[in-house]
Amino acid sequence: MPKPDKRNRRGSRKRHVHQVLRDDSRRYVWTTGEERIRLNRFIARAGICSRREADELISRGVVTVNGDIMRTLGVTVGASDEVFVRGKRIIPSKFEYILLNKPTDTITTVSDERGRRTVMDLVSGDRLKEIGLFPVGRLDRNTTGVLLITNDGMLAHRLTHPKFEVNKMYQIRSRSALSEEQIETLQKGVELEDGPASVDRIELLPGKDGRDVGISIHEGRNRQIRRMFETIGHEVDKLERVRYAGLTTNGVRRGKWRRLTEREISRLYRSVKL
Repeated sequence: MPKPDKRNRRGSRKRHVHQVLRDDSRRYVWTTGEERIRLNRFIARAGICSRREADELISRGVVTVNGDIMRTLGVTVGASDEVFVRGKRIIPSKFEYILLNKPTDTITTVSDERGRRTVMDLVSGDRLKEIGLFPVGRLDRNTTGVLLITNDGMLAHRLTHPKFEVNKMYQIRSRSALSEEQIETLQKGVELEDGPASVDRIELLPGKDGRDVGISIHEGRNRQIRRMFETIGHEVDKLERVRYAGLTTNGVRRGKWRRLTEREISRLYRSVKL
């Protein structure tokens, strides 16, 4: 067992180290009550590299934590720990990750020159409005549902890049009933002015009138679902995104928001190989 670290840095209270053995690897955790994250994510949040690349840096022995070379993957650190990469101290940016249940009649943009309400008008708190938050992707003005807002540019770029095929699920209510033939047409794909478009999955939702449809896609072109319905002679009455990259609005009322949990953030990072 290592001895407790009795150094008192910058007047902070003394900290004690506990060693936890798991699969013969060492994992050190400070008992300060502060938020802990894995060392590779700490490095990634500083904008140095991806988490996978951070693991390589750790394995090569070019990362130190509080003066000790750290080669063990899985170590957790907090804001008060001193982390150096190749002799240079790094401090991760304070990223925010917000899930908004977007209402209708709201523009998905940071600001609007015509004075219309934007999704950023719904995010309260002066500090949040000063840290460069922006919506990830776009939802039409009258499309509701899951919208991610962040200032993590690397994550946002990957979530919106076609290469990573981020899944999006929508619930659509058409102005008129759809036939099985029209459902099959959408499943096979239709031709839009900007190229062919298809869905990953489509199904009629329970109901007597045949107007409610569930669709799963990984593309994200402008007004894609509305335009696809127009090709089969239907107009969308209501459109809600019910899932985005695994996120849902469960427990979040329309027009309200909450911060993502650390677990949700981790899932997002893994989904785009960060």
